[in-house]
Amino acid sequence: MTQPPAGLPGTTLQSLPWNLPLHELLGEIAATPDGLSDKEAKRRLAVYGPNNAMVRRRRPLWRQILDRLANPLILILLFASGLSAWTGEVTSFVIIVVIILLSVALDVVQQRRAETTVDALRRSVGLKTQVLRDGVCREIDLDQLVPGDVVELRAGDIVPGDCRLLSARDCFVNQAMLTGEAYPVKKQANDLAAPADEASGAANFLFMGTSVISGTAQAVVCRTGRATELGGLAGELASQRPPDAFANGIRQFGFLMLRLTIFLVLFVVVTNVVFHRPWLESLLFALALAVGLTPELLPMVVTVTLANGASRLARRHVIVKRLAAIHDLGAMDVLCTDKTGTLTESRISVAGHVDAGGDPSESVYFLAYLNSFFGSGIKSPLDEAILSHRQLDVTAWHKIDEVPFDFERRRVSVLIDNGSTRLLVVKGAPEDIIHLSVEYETADGVRRALDDGERQKLLQLFERLGEQGYRVLGVASRSLAQSHDSAVVSDEAKLTFSGFVTFMDPPKRDAASAIKALAAIGVEVKILTGDNEQVARHLCNEIGMKVKGVLTGPDLVPMTPEALRARVAPVNLFCRVSPQQKERILLALKHTGRVVGFLGDGINDASALHAADVGISVDSAADVAKEAADLVLLEHDLAVVHDGVIEGRRTVENVTKYILMGASSNFGNMFSMAGAALFLPYLPMLPTQVLLNNLLYDVSEVGVPFDHVDAEALRRPVRWNIKFIERVMLVLGPVSSLFDFLTFFALLWLFGASEPMFQTGWFIESLATQSLVILVIRTRKVPWRSLPHPLLTVLTIGVVLVGLLIPLTPLGPVFGLVVLPPGYFLFLGGAVTAYLLLVEGVKRFLYRSRWRAVL
Repeated sequence: MTQPPAGLPGTTLQSLPWNLPLHELLGEIAATPDGLSDKEAKRRLAVYGPNNAMVRRRRPLWRQILDRLANPLILILLFASGLSAWTGEVTSFVIIVVIILLSVALDVVQQRRAETTVDALRRSVGLKTQVLRDGVCREIDLDQLVPGDVVELRAGDIVPGDCRLLSARDCFVNQAMLTGEAYPVKKQANDLAAPADEASGAANFLFMGTSVISGTAQAVVCRTGRATELGGLAGELASQRPPDAFANGIRQFGFLMLRLTIFLVLFVVVTNVVFHRPWLESLLFALALAVGLTPELLPMVVTVTLANGASRLARRHVIVKRLAAIHDLGAMDVLCTDKTGTLTESRISVAGHVDAGGDPSESVYFLAYLNSFFGSGIKSPLDEAILSHRQLDVTAWHKIDEVPFDFERRRVSVLIDNGSTRLLVVKGAPEDIIHLSVEYETADGVRRALDDGERQKLLQLFERLGEQGYRVLGVASRSLAQSHDSAVVSDEAKLTFSGFVTFMDPPKRDAASAIKALAAIGVEVKILTGDNEQVARHLCNEIGMKVKGVLTGPDLVPMTPEALRARVAPVNLFCRVSPQQKERILLALKHTGRVVGFLGDGINDASALHAADVGISVDSAADVAKEAADLVLLEHDLAVVHDGVIEGRRTVENVTKYILMGASSNFGNMFSMAGAALFLPYLPMLPTQVLLNNLLYDVSEVGVPFDHVDAEALRRPVRWNIKFIERVMLVLGPVSSLFDFLTFFALLWLFGASEPMFQTGWFIESLATQSLVILVIRTRKVPWRSLPHPLLTVLTIGVVLVGLLIPLTPLGPVFGLVVLPPGYFLFLGGAVTAYLLLVEGVKRFLYRSRWRAVL
């Protein structure tokens, strides 16, 4: 095949001949119904690339380096240092360039390592698809799919590419992502008589990113990756999610520091011009001051901290798909979840099958078995329980048609025939089945009219079964004429009620302890279930969960959004709710200021997973649920969620440490530089010294993402609070500057420092104070009662030692650093100790006094 097949990169979607006969289409894309060979698939993968419609490729290393060097401050600094070299200061130019390159290298290496870690975690729960290769069906990663592959699809699968149907059985597809249409669309493998007006209207075509709601299908892939219709919308879809509180907080902090930087730089430049100091040297100093104050490592520290948190979560069986979700997980104070598999063992078994009088009935089980056996949608746990309870011989029956299950009707119907009888068998929510029935069948097979009195008795029997903890399905049937060859929703009427099938799903042994553990860290669990109130209450009693309030699906129907917001807070049990109602509940909780997590694994949970602040699914969930989730649990267990919340809070706390560190001591030292420019006849620190100080300080911060976090800090939801950051900066910044000015006084009046001695003394003092302060502000406890991570300790102390030793090495003269008298180091030790003690006192005052409420 020398030319690209039709419908592949290089053609437009509209040019694909939707009405082309199937054999001609297969010829166009050089494919067969038996699939491709492995060799040909590898060749096509090399030609058309990975099947990634939504994933943005990582920028190459050289681009990442250039992006960092393109920082306006760095470009101006390089230009000014180039002018300095042109006037003869070549040494300063070389030093500035080397320091900038080292800082950029540190940033890029850490960032790429973090990205590699996160990419590996995402791939571990990446979607897979069933494909025919060499005539054998096998499972491959979604990104390995190529045009010409033949895929097998079933209910719950996400369509892996733009595909033409080869065969289909009761295949209904949700195309809401592309069309906005909420209702499933039926797909069939017929050749179209004419091309559809729009691609999405082609009944014989499936589109990447849509999801199979029911039925099965086999299809040949025509387009992959960016060539698909989804790929054409990838940029629009990727930009739909608005920035969360964490991203906004980081951005606000960056803008705050930028405003302060601009002010201080202008202040320094104007001051030096007024005092008639050399303009080029003053400009270099001001720019170096700007580079030192700018939190250029903030993106790296945030990414590395979040990636480290993602790695820790992976060890606790939680895979992170969206890094920012870690912050939301730490801030989460409400977790909404279904009960099946989360609070129960998900080992559902048939407990019984009874007729309308409550007596055991084999005919009820037989009808239920027929319905589950011939239903083509994804088998629910209840269907699997029915089919595994006892096998029956149904070879005499064959299927004519089906009305698939949906959450609005809450039932599924199959039209079957055995040669003499054509029967519609309906199974679903008992109250709905009873409502649709006009007669019922007694134990001896007699049919009687279902009047209001008998209907009430059936409902009471249903409630009694629920109060005993049984999940219940209603079963009914209707005889139809032999000419009735299709099933529609309107056929689900005038039914004969047969009875109930009951199921037992025992509660998890650790469900009660898991709920208590989440409550202990400030996370309230709310149950959102499709089961009735009696079953849900029985489970809550068994696991010791106090029911504070109940709302049912019918209760929600007439409620306005405002009314739901007023009612939702105290309620912790929602019964008989549909997927759309789950989404309404989540949005109402979010509107009241709660940070909401949702744990779901069903086909129709995607909208609720998107609506939640934190969408959580499980590795065994339907593809559409896993794709919509921010986090994927490798174990369906609330205890795993608890561990994930703790790790999320630990990660946010470590990001906050970096912010507080930069907002206090670093800001204070830079403010002191600007103040010193007012009364000193020379620069308080050379530009190269400012940059070296900043580089060493950056190295000391590399250990922050790995630091320990106090257990007390993990017992409450952690939310980003930029106002708190600003106020801490306004309190601790002046404390840092106070000791800087004390150092100025000591150097000038106690030691009679010359220009090089002053610059060296302040270089060492500022490096020591801004580096060591992390050991104090990293914890709310007394520092020696909460030890930092060894890496943070080694880097912090190591950086201070390097700063002390540089003047004694050949590098000292290169940076203009000189040897200081022993008496200065005695002063320095006392000053740094006093500074750290004062910071500790201020910290404890802020946390324990009335100021805590203000901050």
